[in-house]
Amino acid sequence: MAISAWLALWLRGTEVAFHLTDILSLYALGGLLAWPPSLFAARFSAHGRSVETRFAAFLLCLVAGTVGTTACLFAFDYRIFYAQWHADTGTRTWLLQFLFTSLAALYQFLVLGVRLYLPLGIVALVAVSLWLARSDVRQRR
Repeated sequence: MAISAWLALWLRGTEVAFHLTDILSLYALGGLLAWPPSLFAARFSAHGRSVETRFAAFLLCLVAGTVGTTACLFAFDYRIFYAQWHADTGTRTWLLQFLFTSLAALYQFLVLGVRLYLPLGIVALVAVSLWLARSDVRQRR
C-alpha cells in the first residue's frame, strides 16, 4: 500500500517530499496491521463457499480492513495534533471535541486519502484476493 501511495503521488505530480516518509509509513502500517484481521474475517465468511464467493469475501474484507485501519491510524495522528487545543481530558467538552475531531479525520481520509490506493493498490488487492480464493480452495482438496 505504501508503494501504491507513492505511485499515486508521483503520477499526480504531487511532490510532498517533506511529508513523504510520514505518508508512506502511514499506508505501510495500515496495510500491515489490516492484513491479519482481514484475512481471518474473509476466511471465516467464505468457508465452504464457491471460488467466486471466496474472491468477493477476500476482496471486501481486504479493502474494508485496509482502508479502515489506515483511516483509524490517520485519525489517531490527526487527534494527537489537535489535542493541544482541546479541553481537559474527561470533560464533556473534551468528549465532544474528541468525537468530532475523529469523525472529521475519518471523513478527510475517505475523501482525500483513498485516492492514493489508485491505481496500484486496487490492482494488488484484486490480485491477492484472486490468489487467496484459489489457493484456499486447493488447500481444502
